[in-house]
Amino acid sequence: MLIGELSRRTGVSERLLRYYERTELIHSERRANGYREFGEHTVLTVRRIRALLAAGLPTRVIRQVLPCAVDEATLRPCPGVLNNLRDQLSVLDRRAADLETARGLLRRTIAATEQAATA
Repeated sequence: MLIGELSRRTGVSERLLRYYERTELIHSERRANGYREFGEHTVLTVRRIRALLAAGLPTRVIRQVLPCAVDEATLRPCPGVLNNLRDQLSVLDRRAADLETARGLLRRTIAATEQAATA
């Protein structure tokens, strides 16, 4: 299938699909006219990529994880993948803690400002 059809079937822009190809997340063959030809399996691969991105994984980790994918959200054991997933979970946990700290500060600032305005 051509990139336009892949885009329609996955809801992912052609530009983003080209990026996925440049970063070796998906692969195509080139026709004689230079057009990209994607296999049917690429639809599922793009869906897996989107699910892994939604889970907070960067593309460098996704590139390692994709060969281990069973479906959109299940992985079979592959060397090194579990450690990378744990590392990424730690990164997300730190971000969540930082966001919670920022939320608390913002709430206190709003409360103090509202209190000062009514005083």
